[in-house]
Amino acid sequence: MAEPVANGLQSVESALAALLDGVEALPDEPVAIERAGGRVLSQAVIARQDVPPADNSAMDGYALRCSDAGRTLPITQRVVAGVPPSPLASNSCARIFTGSEIPPGADCVVMQEDVQETAEGIHFPKTLSLGSNIRSRGRDVASGTVLLKAGTRLEAASLGHLAGQGITEVNVRCRPRVALLFTGDEIVDPGKPLAPGQIYNSNRPMLRRLLERFGAEVIMAESVPDRYEATCDKLRQAAGKADIVITTGGVSVGEEDHVKQALEALGTLDLWRLAMRPGKPLALGRLPREDGHGQVRFVGLPGNPVSSYVGAWLFVRPLMGQLLDCPSLQALPRMYARAGFATRTQGRRHYMRVRLDFTPDKITAHAFADQNSAVLSSCIDADALAIVPPFTEVCEGDSLECLWLVEK
Repeated sequence: MAEPVANGLQSVESALAALLDGVEALPDEPVAIERAGGRVLSQAVIARQDVPPADNSAMDGYALRCSDAGRTLPITQRVVAGVPPSPLASNSCARIFTGSEIPPGADCVVMQEDVQETAEGIHFPKTLSLGSNIRSRGRDVASGTVLLKAGTRLEAASLGHLAGQGITEVNVRCRPRVALLFTGDEIVDPGKPLAPGQIYNSNRPMLRRLLERFGAEVIMAESVPDRYEATCDKLRQAAGKADIVITTGGVSVGEEDHVKQALEALGTLDLWRLAMRPGKPLALGRLPREDGHGQVRFVGLPGNPVSSYVGAWLFVRPLMGQLLDCPSLQALPRMYARAGFATRTQGRRHYMRVRLDFTPDKITAHAFADQNSAVLSSCIDADALAIVPPFTEVCEGDSLECLWLVEK
């Protein structure tokens, strides 16, 4: 059943659909794997070789034939990693070390703690298992199979996977270029003196870090005076450089809020004012590129830092996922948790900042006490956004759908 939407406001779902409509993945480029951390593969990578390339020992011990269980055998060779072994002689065993290749003819390895050393040789247990303590060839990766799928975001383990194949370069999506514009004459960058009525710009470092986590490259981060002409000039400048233009503030209904008016004059306003809390005065649209070819996506975030933070997770992150063709970025993981709090909503869907407590039998969501959109401390320890529909009363212990704020 669809949620009721307050008069004149748009749903989050309709806004997200409008934002992503027609967005195509960016082109790709070759990058050395040493510099590919956090980048997104543009095409699948096929394994070139088996991993491991040969059967090898999982521990220090002795390689032998299972049929020789219970016997005392002489050591006829010593096998170390990186040196090919000789075939195992009949009625003998081989001293072997972790990672060393299994001698042809041996079919099990017994760890050194489970044998007895005698004057005649090594005495083995009466019961042995075929293939025990042997890592078989291709156990991790089989040659010719898909090593990593297109759309994979390259992190530590996947980079190691590539290196294990001898791969030095991969094709990845170009990073989305983002221009950040901060409106409001009362906003001052940290390090400068504050005049009466002014506040520091907390959105600037916060959004830059979020955008980096989402895979973007911030190519412009500038303040915009509260003047219509200046706002238009900055939007034109940003659209000439970036794939996405993001503003903070200036999209409400005040006389000094010029972003919405400038966007309508220069480009297209797709949606404005959403049925959500925090983040009601959020604008989505498009700006023409300076060369006349194509359009730049526009996201007008509210000026309040919490609204800006939540809006970035709900709208900017999936937009990055679409541009990077990265499924793991296109939607936040959803889970259900028990409410560790009580609340009541009015006509807008509430995205509450919550900390998740995991126990063996349940997940409990604990809400930050002050959920006001100006209280940025509510985001510091937040693990998730608990979704509370409009006109809903939540009691402690009720089940709530949550969006997990994770990087994958």
